[in-house]
Amino acid sequence: MGYSKITGIICFCFLSTALVFGAGKKETYPKVVNISYVESPFNLQIMVMKEKRLLEKAFAEKNITVTWHNINSGADQTQAMAAGSLDIASVINSTSVILANAAGNRVEIAAAVSRPKQTFALMTGPHGPQSVGELKGKTIAGPKGTVLHQMLIAALVAEGMGAADVTLMQMGLPESRTALISGQIDGALQAAALIIRDEEAGMKVLFTADGYLTPLLLTAVRPEFAKKYPELLQMYLDVQQQAYSWILANTTEAVAIGSKMQEIAEADGLRLYQWSGMAAALEPGDVPALSADVAFLLEQDMITQSVNPEDFILPIAYGK
Repeated sequence: MGYSKITGIICFCFLSTALVFGAGKKETYPKVVNISYVESPFNLQIMVMKEKRLLEKAFAEKNITVTWHNINSGADQTQAMAAGSLDIASVINSTSVILANAAGNRVEIAAAVSRPKQTFALMTGPHGPQSVGELKGKTIAGPKGTVLHQMLIAALVAEGMGAADVTLMQMGLPESRTALISGQIDGALQAAALIIRDEEAGMKVLFTADGYLTPLLLTAVRPEFAKKYPELLQMYLDVQQQAYSWILANTTEAVAIGSKMQEIAEADGLRLYQWSGMAAALEPGDVPALSADVAFLLEQDMITQSVNPEDFILPIAYGK
């Protein structure tokens, strides 16, 4: 075999190898990214992102369709991520994240959304219980396995009672409101705009989360998605940060958007915005708070094994 022929064969082999490895390096993305849409309590970043189609514009550059899913329940979001039908939970409460991880359903924290204290409350009727102590033996409605559930238990414990001292009926927030107003129950766990509407209907706030716990609302991600598509997760977080910065610079316009989407007066929207404790990233104090929540949930038998929050917090959750 001649020298030139051998050289040609070698070159061909190198070229073929380069093509194979080059093809392997080509980035592939999913056609659709599934994201939860959670307005309540008053998640202004998410409402602005959706109204202005910021995510759709960003992901379109990679020919990816963004599909929003209206899933308000944190428990339902973690179940959807476990099933692979939800990639990113735009807003999920820390209690639901802890419960999921303690149950073996790994959910990873990618960012903070807010630290609201006033936007979660237990509402009672005009002739209902006048204090936490008067809740003993009463029927409460609301979503189980959420920060609202934890808030209720924390308030009962502070008064020397526990979960067994009340009957908690599993209900969504709107259904709980209807049951309260119709007199079927003694108290309803409520959030944000529903608190305002309840007050307008003659109901009253018995207590809020303030003094019992600091709710932490988070952005969470399905681990497989975070591992396989870190660039897409970062794109999502960049857009969320973009919305956060825009809100700070255009608060009046942003509140108007949120008020319109929640069908409330702008004055009420401003009130909810001021309650919201909007955030962009985790802070050092959040980790001890999460650990305290784990200890509380363990003590109350809401989880059966302890977890370390640092094990499911992604480094990007602390911001850039």
